[in-house]
Amino acid sequence: MAGDTIAAVATPLGEGGIGIVRLSGSEAVAIADQMFRRKDGKSLAQQPTYTLRYGKVVDPETGRKLDEAIAAIMRAPHSYTAEDVVEIQCHGGVVVVREILGLALKLGARLAEPGEFTKRAFLNGRLDLAQAEAVIDLIQSQTRVGLEVAVDQLEGSLSRRIKEIREGLYDLAVRIEASIDFPEDDLPEVELAQLERGLQAGIKQLEVLLATADDGKILREGLKTVITGKPNVGKSSLLNTLLDENRALVTDIPGTTRDTIEEVVNLQGLALRLVDTAGIRESSDLVERLGVERSLRLIQEADLVLHVLDRSEELTAEDFQILEMTKGRRRLVLINKTDLPPAWELEALGEIEAPILEISLRKEPEQVVASLTQAALGLLGTGAINSSAGSRALITRSRHKQALQQALKYLRESLGTLQAGLPLDLIAVDLYHALEALGEITGETVRENVLDRIFAEFCIGK
Repeated sequence: MAGDTIAAVATPLGEGGIGIVRLSGSEAVAIADQMFRRKDGKSLAQQPTYTLRYGKVVDPETGRKLDEAIAAIMRAPHSYTAEDVVEIQCHGGVVVVREILGLALKLGARLAEPGEFTKRAFLNGRLDLAQAEAVIDLIQSQTRVGLEVAVDQLEGSLSRRIKEIREGLYDLAVRIEASIDFPEDDLPEVELAQLERGLQAGIKQLEVLLATADDGKILREGLKTVITGKPNVGKSSLLNTLLDENRALVTDIPGTTRDTIEEVVNLQGLALRLVDTAGIRESSDLVERLGVERSLRLIQEADLVLHVLDRSEELTAEDFQILEMTKGRRRLVLINKTDLPPAWELEALGEIEAPILEISLRKEPEQVVASLTQAALGLLGTGAINSSAGSRALITRSRHKQALQQALKYLRESLGTLQAGLPLDLIAVDLYHALEALGEITGETVRENVLDRIFAEFCIGK
């Protein structure tokens, strides 16, 4: 229930310098007052908002002292949830934090659900839904650029853009409704032309916003980057070099990597979700064969392919087979072991629609990382991504993309109805559907089951 008082641990469980137990709701101060003894002997109810006081946490029934702590008070409506919020800041041990949380629950609070603090901030009007989702993006960001975009979204960049588009469409709806309500005052030709231009402008705005969805997905989730090649060409060595650690087992025995290995690397603000696949070749070994099948599936799912070839060994049919498999995908071709005598020349590859890097993972690992980073960023066009971060609205979530696609569909249908000379009330129906779809992004028309799915992504305590 939205009216009760919730409590949760707001810091990660484990040993640390500080642990925070957070309470929010109408009884937050009263519950905290029962368990917190201020050093000056005063009540927490007397404590002004945005202040901290030193004291100790005590079980009021037994008098047992749990910890020395600091109590922070943030009163409604000027708090994260727009409710009364109390944070007990104690020492960061697992047992002490759980004991203090347990005491808060015993005194009348309810354990918060995942994301319930942020959900209350949304329900109480302090954040819209797009801003609330930006909170989890901020927490989960893995790069500086991703963080900048999340902060920008939290400050309302996307929400403001959606609001501007909706206001323009509402103006069109008002004109249509006025004509429907007063049929004797049919819209003149000039008004119909303005209506058509307004719908076309709305369509253009949605198309521009939708065009940012791929960039936004890259910034939020990173690129799924698959390392491919025959066994023993240096795929695992490349993974270890990029990660600067021995994550994958490297031997001279072909087929060492039987399953995929996944890690994340940060290349100048862009997260690459690296997947080292099993070497692709014919094999009678069941486990290795299953690994190869999985590698083939991952190639089809990849946002970026790093294909590794061995310059010191003759090219085989398998090399050309893998090149063909990755044709048409965003990829880099890495020719490894250039420190050894070459067994073939570049001309043997024929026409390759991909940047080609000649590398030596054994001799020049640092140069490999620098060259690959530059080539990958150039291939992905991330200069545009970096320049847009913090400066304009981006679509970072598939939910937002789907809502925009729906709104665009309805606007196009509305425009088609107008151009066909059909009645205005039919135009209005599609126009209102478009407005409803846009409202799902900011939460003005969102359904309860959608809210549950969104906030289930959050950790408890946020």
